Amino acid sequence: MLKVTGRGSLTTCDGITRRDFLQVGALGAIGLTLSKYAALQAMGAVPKGKDDKACIMIFNLGAPSQIDTWDMKPDAPREIRGPFKPIRTNNPDIQISEIFPLHAKIADKFSLVRTCYHTAAAVHDTGHQMMQTGRLFTGGINTPHAGCALEFLKGRKTELPAHVILPEPMGPTGGNMPHGQEGGFLGKAYDPFVLNADPSKKDFKVPDLLPPSDIGEMRLERRRELREIVDEKVKNFEASEGAKLMDANFASAYRLMTSSRAREAFDLTKEPMKVRERYGMTRFGQSCLLARRLVEAGVRFVTINTFITVFDEITWDIHGSKPFTSIEGMKNIVAPMYDQGYSALIEDLHQRGMLDSTMVCNLAEFGRTPKINPAGGRDHWPQCWTVYFAGGGVKGGRVVGKSDDIGAYPAERPVKPSEIVATIYHSLGLDLTTELRGPGGRPFPLVDYGTQAIRELF
Repeated sequence: MLKVTGRGSLTTCDGITRRDFLQVGALGAIGLTLSKYAALQAMGAVPKGKDDKACIMIFNLGAPSQIDTWDMKPDAPREIRGPFKPIRTNNPDIQISEIFPLHAKIADKFSLVRTCYHTAAAVHDTGHQMMQTGRLFTGGINTPHAGCALEFLKGRKTELPAHVILPEPMGPTGGNMPHGQEGGFLGKAYDPFVLNADPSKKDFKVPDLLPPSDIGEMRLERRRELREIVDEKVKNFEASEGAKLMDANFASAYRLMTSSRAREAFDLTKEPMKVRERYGMTRFGQSCLLARRLVEAGVRFVTINTFITVFDEITWDIHGSKPFTSIEGMKNIVAPMYDQGYSALIEDLHQRGMLDSTMVCNLAEFGRTPKINPAGGRDHWPQCWTVYFAGGGVKGGRVVGKSDDIGAYPAERPVKPSEIVATIYHSLGLDLTTELRGPGGRPFPLVDYGTQAIRELF
């Protein structure tokens, strides 16, 4: 929660301080920290004209097994190939696991990259960092999430945030390191808006978009005239740069909290029940539906965490032994809700004419060991795994790269995490030679020099 303290606290004649107003919601999570709006204005980042490119990043926290999902090895020994059979899809060049029958119906819409790899430690957190920012955090420098970098470069389209995380940010995954879902060295001003709520719940709402109940409409309206009712003694502060930044963010927060457009974008009751049920009345399914609504309303980037942690819920983290699940558990618990939510999202975007301008990328931090362990699961394996893309200029029905006979290592066209992030930036229309404002104001390349997007996808 953002708190404005110190001599900058201003009190209005109705007894409500600016500090009180800024404390009423988790405004830090919304990304409305000090200097944000004014900084955007100063750097000319607020976009002009048509700019409809967007991205929905589905992050499969826990890491699916490539061999049991999108890169099956039916001719390998049983301890490698696992219990599932491959099925045909509507694209003759692609076969996937039987646990994704709805994916099979839309395989002409997405393309697979079967040779993603990294050489860092096989822990969740390092993969989270690299796959969302393009880099491993080193030397105390945390690089920004792709959605945060996008906001830095292009600003917002509307009063809605540029980058939203659904339904919550990543929680503990064992490494006790940053996950890469923040603004990093760009500063808190570029942190995303975080929903922190389950959109599948009957009482779902976004309290941060509403004024606190103890501040009536008339008192809230007076915030518009804050400068005119400030006590004479603090006028010197009001003339300072800090106060100007505060007022700019105050105005931005006011616009968001009083915006009917923002409230409507988050209001899933506006959707017909038939549509909601098509996505599935699960946390993931309704997050996918909400992502579509947000992009429609002008949000540039939405990150959906399929799961929040690997400890308190059944996830893709299929080690086999408790508290984790087995390969069969993935089939029965995880795959159905995931298959339904993703396929509904792609079909909905396509039917609404939004898929061409909206990239949907499904990422994970690593893959799984080719050989099934004694507990009936698979362990961490960053040497080779599959990610996939749809929309945003990507041509569907393609397969990039080929793994070896047991899905352990890339045999053709290895792909690094930095190339994955560069592909996202390319889809969004960003120049990969762009530089960000790094630590100390130094230029910092958007992607490592020489890194290219995966051209075979476009």
